[in-house]
Amino acid sequence: MKVPGKEFTPYGKPSEYEADVSRFPSPNRVMRNSGVAWTPLHLLEGSITPNGLHFERHHNGVPQIDPDQHELMIHGLVKHPLKFTVDNLLRYPLRSQICFIECGGNSNAGFNKQPSRAAAGYFHGMVSCAEWTGIPLSILLHEAGIDKKAKWLIAEGGDAFVMNISIPVEKAMDDAIVALYQNGERIRPENGYPLRLVLPGWEGVLNVKWLRRLTVSDSPAMARNETSKYTELLPSGKARQFTFEMEAKSLITSPSSGMVLKDGPGLYQISGLAWTGSGKIKQVDVSTDGGRSWAQAELQGPVLPKSLTRFRIPWHWQGGPSILKSRAIDETGYIQPEREVLLANRGRHGFFHYNAIVNWEVESDGNVNHVYNRNEKENNNLGLDASWD
Repeated sequence: MKVPGKEFTPYGKPSEYEADVSRFPSPNRVMRNSGVAWTPLHLLEGSITPNGLHFERHHNGVPQIDPDQHELMIHGLVKHPLKFTVDNLLRYPLRSQICFIECGGNSNAGFNKQPSRAAAGYFHGMVSCAEWTGIPLSILLHEAGIDKKAKWLIAEGGDAFVMNISIPVEKAMDDAIVALYQNGERIRPENGYPLRLVLPGWEGVLNVKWLRRLTVSDSPAMARNETSKYTELLPSGKARQFTFEMEAKSLITSPSSGMVLKDGPGLYQISGLAWTGSGKIKQVDVSTDGGRSWAQAELQGPVLPKSLTRFRIPWHWQGGPSILKSRAIDETGYIQPEREVLLANRGRHGFFHYNAIVNWEVESDGNVNHVYNRNEKENNNLGLDASWD
């Protein structure tokens, strides 16, 4: 207090003492510039993700796009093909929407036979929540005059991967946004600068970054990322395809894997996040005894549709082994499933859309680890792994 502080800066940065609060890059060792950077959910609070910590998923690196050279084209089954510059789009009425974006591959380590030892955010951190601001896509489509035969939009990104993915016209005309801003500032390059398609509550791969083209069509593209990827082979032999809406999910972020209850027995707060692509989270239940009993957690307001919702509940730890778990219930009545139920329905050939209940074991010394349920039994037909004990 006796020494003058630092001067003003043109752009604020976190404290040097918070350097550990950062994304965790996990590049693909086979394909250069492909991979993910996880949001450290276990180190954050509230429900909004800072822009610099929003998860990244890239298929061929981050393009550096000059907004003055970038254009968005809408063509195909339309009366008036249109082309927009970024400046053109900024003249349109803007709308803001708080929503989560979750990669379809988030939490997929839960399919593994052995529990993950990673921190919660580096296991489940391919989900983030932000306020996105842009033009409702319906306005642009109305201006283009889509044909009655139109059923799909093929969205294409401006990256070297040339991401293209199919989106039903109904969703495009509902709440889709061509976003230019994230949490009040222009979208950052790793999250789609200068334009990103945002589809609230729907699978992350559909939220095409660096958006450059929308082709209106009467059929889907059947591209790589909607056939061989983001599609699961079920035990019945049928493929689960076009899984757009992300199902209800919850995660205790504190205490969670890798943490230690250093102060010993006593009062702690259990805190976490819940979300659903079907609307609002209605309820989150928490168990500290492996699911034998449940208590309803408090939901931190405002509880918004298709957004991360923070939940909290006090817990008096007696000092013995405990298993913490949470389950989300959304306003449609959907209940987040136990892991054994999810695997029985989906089998072990999937890689995407894992939303099972997560279990953290608190040991007598206060160490917290990820475990699977005690009541999960070996099932040779499904290839399910043995219970952790």
